[in-house]
Amino acid sequence: MPKSQGKPVSTRFDRRESLGYLVNHLGRMFARALERRLAKHHVALGQFGLLLVLWEEDGLTQSEIARRLDIEQPTVANTLRRMERDGLIETISDPTNRRHVLMKLTNKGRALERSLTAEARAVNEAAARGMSAGDVDLFRAAILRLESGLAESLSFETSTRLILKSRRKAASRRTG
Repeated sequence: MPKSQGKPVSTRFDRRESLGYLVNHLGRMFARALERRLAKHHVALGQFGLLLVLWEEDGLTQSEIARRLDIEQPTVANTLRRMERDGLIETISDPTNRRHVLMKLTNKGRALERSLTAEARAVNEAAARGMSAGDVDLFRAAILRLESGLAESLSFETSTRLILKSRRKAASRRTG
């Protein structure tokens, strides 16, 4: 068995030691808890993130919402259709660019902000029960550092893939 700083290290992958597994599992637990609370308000879990973005800044395009949430555009489009059907948003033409369609909260969508954010706070409080405010702050900071590290890694991978694709394309033009 390999050693790390004098301690034996298992070569077997242990999901209970995996940050990715633990964060993913925790995220699913948060989602289940929030989904139950949102259901009382007839709002689907998938709609909540879009509502959060529109409460922060109303009148965004579908692509801007997708970018801010880092969600695929088709997923956002389907969710927005359901939200419009449910009377949470309406679509209007952008007065500055007729090619853009803006998503605007309806009175019903705006009115849900206080109750739905209270439900989200309750889930966060339940999860953090037994943790000090300092521990919660440290956990949040650690999550943000993990997110930043992965974002840098993914950005590097994406830019490397684009560079390689560009080089392959250039090479094929030279040889073709």
